[in-house]
Amino acid sequence: MVSRVIPVDPFDLVIFGGTGDLARRKILPGLYRRFRAGQMPEGARIIGAARSEMDAEGYRQLISAAIAEFGGTEAEDQASLAAFLGGLDYVTIDATGDGGWKDLAALMSRDVVRAFYFSVAPALFGALAERLHAHGIANDQSRIVVEKPFGRDLASARSLNQTLAAHFDEHQIYRIDHYLGKETVQNLMAVRFGNVLFEPLWNNHYVDHIQITVAETVGVGGRGSYYDKSGAMRDMVQNHLMQLLCLIAMEPPSHFDADAVRDEKLKVIRALQPLDPHHVVRGQYDASTESPSYREDAENARSFTESFVAMKCHIANWRWAGVPFYLRTGKRLKARSSEIAVVFQDLGHSIFEGDEARHRNILSIRLQPNEGMDLQVTIKEPGPGGMRLIDVPLDMTFADALGDDAGDVTDAYERLIMDVIRGNQTLFMRGDEVEAAWAWTDPIIAGWEARNDVPKHYDTGSNGPEDAMMLMHRDGRRWREIKG
Repeated sequence: MVSRVIPVDPFDLVIFGGTGDLARRKILPGLYRRFRAGQMPEGARIIGAARSEMDAEGYRQLISAAIAEFGGTEAEDQASLAAFLGGLDYVTIDATGDGGWKDLAALMSRDVVRAFYFSVAPALFGALAERLHAHGIANDQSRIVVEKPFGRDLASARSLNQTLAAHFDEHQIYRIDHYLGKETVQNLMAVRFGNVLFEPLWNNHYVDHIQITVAETVGVGGRGSYYDKSGAMRDMVQNHLMQLLCLIAMEPPSHFDADAVRDEKLKVIRALQPLDPHHVVRGQYDASTESPSYREDAENARSFTESFVAMKCHIANWRWAGVPFYLRTGKRLKARSSEIAVVFQDLGHSIFEGDEARHRNILSIRLQPNEGMDLQVTIKEPGPGGMRLIDVPLDMTFADALGDDAGDVTDAYERLIMDVIRGNQTLFMRGDEVEAAWAWTDPIIAGWEARNDVPKHYDTGSNGPEDAMMLMHRDGRRWREIKG
């Protein structure tokens, strides 16, 4: 099987914050892979823009080193690397002043798609948007890409949306969440809406519950000051987990286009019932012999910020009435793993007795690592000795199913940036979607603050606080094992 690569039209992409960590680790190495795959047309230009004083050649050297470090084995292709670097340029620019804007305007004279990636702090979004228009750099066909956080509450999210809307129309704004660019997330929609096998079962008549887990082994070291003002709820639940919840629970859109998909996601968020305080657990990791505690990483000995959240949610609509959605995310857990598990109900009647009757079908969608999905089914264990039943997976691990093409599975940032160039907003969040998510999240955080809620401590390398285990045990259910 040969993967199809569809080239895009010529474009100019300006990366504000072009010398920053995200640009060097993800954006530029990803664009280089798209260049090698033949997806970037001749004449496409990438322009780095940042405060650092350097010329175009200095920027090319910086990005060459970044691709060598983060670009994998493809960085060894010196001919392709030289050709890619030849399409790079650089402007030293002052985001809040006038320095460098005339130089950037002089570079942006071509009649091609113009995209502007705001890989900077949200406080600079307004200044950048204003200056792009004041200097005639942006036009009606331009697009901007903004990174999270999209505010820290509903009020700030609304303010940020209003700031952007003052200079760009909604169809020009691409709010990027890299989780939505993952191959398995998109396959979730293909599995649901492209197979007659699953959609008839995707409701409260057949689904017992759904688990969404995003577990990390790393702590917050290196970004502790930011994280301590955010916490797992703002950093992960309000965006990443909320988006996964929407995709797993939404109704089939009338068409597979941006607004139809996002309309259905918005309905899910608005149908979320207010969260019962007894249905949420906050946690904070302790020190181990090899790593510091959260408070040491955050350099705040009195911090009550959560590094772990588990919750039980309900969606008030006909499809999901009575079906609990269990969400959890945390730092310094047992393994790095992101998974959605659809746990189907028991058989109404089993012809088997005792332990042989206790089996359940589970559809597991693995986002990372080892992307893929499997369906747990019950079969007879081979051999004599009676009817002994075992659970086995019908496995579609991409690396196995796609063979050599598994290496062509595109990184999330690569796919999303190419979608920006094409003008496809399907995998990006709309402004009203962001605000609806904050409207649901804000009362949870406000409740913690009003009660002076203290996070439960948990061991580094564990599955999280014991209270999170009890959240499931009270319902006669268990979390799935966190596996890397």
